[in-house]
Amino acid sequence: MKSKLIIIQGFYLLTLLPWFLIWGLSFMVFDNGISVWGISIMTIVSLYPIAVVICSILSWLLKEKVKPLNTFLISAIPLLWVISLVAVIIGY
Repeated sequence: MKSKLIIIQGFYLLTLLPWFLIWGLSFMVFDNGISVWGISIMTIVSLYPIAVVICSILSWLLKEKVKPLNTFLISAIPLLWVISLVAVIIGY
């Protein structure tokens, strides 16, 4: 289980580099003024690294206390952002 956690968190580390670019480009939602839609997009994009850090810490702390599948599911929560981005890119 330890190797799976290291692999998935290494993947998250690699995704933080493109996230910074996407985060910077996301400020363009405010080009037409401040709106609820723009604020929600910026909030969702900005929460990705926070989710990575929290889920990584929780998965390592709970590694011995819960089942391996639950540990993997906790560490896989930030994949929702990655899968959503890939779906938007493919659908666009």
